[in-house]
Amino acid sequence: MNSNTIEPERLVPLWNSNYVKVWVANFMIFFSFMLLTPLLPLYLKDTFAADKQMIGIVLSGYTLFALLIRPFSGFFVDSFPRKMVLLVCYGLFSILFGGYLVAGTLVWFAVFRTLHGAPFGAATVANSTVAIDVLHPSRRAEGIGYYGLSNNIASAIAPALAIYILHITDSYPLLFWIAFVTSAIGFCINATLKLNTRELVKDKPKLSLDRFFLIKGWSEALTMCCFAFSYGVLATYVAIYGKEELGINGGSALFFMLLSAGLILSRLVGSRTLRQGKITRNAAVGVSISVFGYLLFAWLHNPIGYYGAALIIGLGNGHMWPAYQNMFIDLAPHTQRGTANSSVLISWDVGVGLGILVGGIIAEHFGYHWAFWAAWIVNVMGVAGFFGYVRNSFENNKLR
Repeated sequence: MNSNTIEPERLVPLWNSNYVKVWVANFMIFFSFMLLTPLLPLYLKDTFAADKQMIGIVLSGYTLFALLIRPFSGFFVDSFPRKMVLLVCYGLFSILFGGYLVAGTLVWFAVFRTLHGAPFGAATVANSTVAIDVLHPSRRAEGIGYYGLSNNIASAIAPALAIYILHITDSYPLLFWIAFVTSAIGFCINATLKLNTRELVKDKPKLSLDRFFLIKGWSEALTMCCFAFSYGVLATYVAIYGKEELGINGGSALFFMLLSAGLILSRLVGSRTLRQGKITRNAAVGVSISVFGYLLFAWLHNPIGYYGAALIIGLGNGHMWPAYQNMFIDLAPHTQRGTANSSVLISWDVGVGLGILVGGIIAEHFGYHWAFWAAWIVNVMGVAGFFGYVRNSFENNKLR
């Protein structure tokens, strides 16, 4: 066989040592995050007798602070040494798990939970930007897709493990300790990164808006908010909904495993089309699948709808998320890579935060089923925006 017929990108390794390290560190931060996320509504109800609306308010604070820090994260990641920014943010994220252990009242828990969102928002921006940096340009789109697998695998394992541990120990503090140790391991892994020195951004006004958010991606951001709103409602209230209205005790573990299985499968399948540059095709497939999954969950109030929707939504989001992240990256010059990365995460945080807050209010006054119908309606709005405007706008404005 003639070696000249081999595709050039095949000669470039994808899984270099730095990429493996940031991949594992990302797994650790999302594992510690997802270990607690589905059980916190139950914790607040069991420990502090919080109602649905209060649960939504308390938990949305985390997303709010993550959102507030994202624009500044992109600025700092682009303006200062990335490893330094990454380690400071990741370290603070680990330390703040201690606040959960000492919070004796709902107010103090809300304070620590809200503050915790800031280093999470900054660390995830810094970590994913470093991942993009250490990838060869010819493998970058594919690498972004595989990078997301670390989130998905963590989301598959952590909730199921958390529910099992809670079942046999009945100890929320133990889960808080596990989350702390896991994130601390991720910090130590990132501390071993060996990054090349890069030229920092110096030629742009410090207070220019595009240092904090990628304005060119406004339409992508709006539709991403819609998709995130739906996910925020679903991921936050699925455990308590299953327990209270469907009588499914511990069923959210299987729900998140199926969701993650769909995410992982679609990432593996979609990596080929991403490598071929078919980004909007990946996104179109993803949003079309997901909207059906949300409809199924809202429509069928039984285990078939509950578990079937999980797999379908996972398949859809697994195509949608890496495609959207590549869209933001391809709309930005290389000097704004951090800003582009933070922009997609800002969009997601806004949507998730609104979903948690609005979903809690709707659930409190009208019931969970109306909250899930609202999630589907907002998702439909996002799908309409993608096909009606975003797809063509991206193709006309992309830089690569």
